[in-house]
Amino acid sequence: MRGAIGQGIMILVAALAGAGGAILAQRGTAGRAVTETVVRDYILANPEILPEAMRRLQAKEAGKTVAANRAAIVEPFPGAIAGNPNGDVSVVAYLDYACGFCRASLPAITGLIASDPNVRIVYRELPILSPDSRSAAQMALAAATQGRFKPFHDALYAAGRVDAASIARAAQVAGLDQTAARTTANGAQVSGEIERNLKTASLLGFTGTPSWVVGDQVLGGAQTLQGLQAAVAEARKAKTGA
Repeated sequence: MRGAIGQGIMILVAALAGAGGAILAQRGTAGRAVTETVVRDYILANPEILPEAMRRLQAKEAGKTVAANRAAIVEPFPGAIAGNPNGDVSVVAYLDYACGFCRASLPAITGLIASDPNVRIVYRELPILSPDSRSAAQMALAAATQGRFKPFHDALYAAGRVDAASIARAAQVAGLDQTAARTTANGAQVSGEIERNLKTASLLGFTGTPSWVVGDQVLGGAQTLQGLQAAVAEARKAKTGA
């Protein structure tokens, strides 16, 4: 309990500092002690505020990380994009073909594109679940270089299982030049993209797939259409300052 109170004090003091609260007008060690006592007493009387305060602080820190790495997040690998390429809000989806929750989120992405003509979907390969995940991601990016990312993407997710055979079938269904695709899949452009995605995911604190970046918001887990629409609306609101 003492540790939680200490963390809560730091969170709320930070929040007050950010808001320029009058309570922090007192300066020096004595002023800080008074502030911490007041905040501690408030937390003890209202412990339910801690989870929300922590969520807000985490969201703020995540937003800073997104801003510092925006180009690596929103600039797509050539061809790995859907929706309006000039849309005002980018929804960046970090996916793994072996991930059932990623597959479950596909209707939400499709629905978002259909319902919002000004949204931009950026697909990021994040192969973390199995060796076959990596092979699938490599072939997906190779498909993107041939302008066939979405047909491959859809065919492999429809297969329901990721292995060498399903990857080859998806490549065939998507109409890839498979000889060229295999060369591209094992090349520096594709490996560089995957390594950048893994690095960015680590910086953003992703713990699995799917993971999402919408504006400055970081989301985790399967998303509904309504959840993505709400995140897009929040991103637009933040952009306009409304």
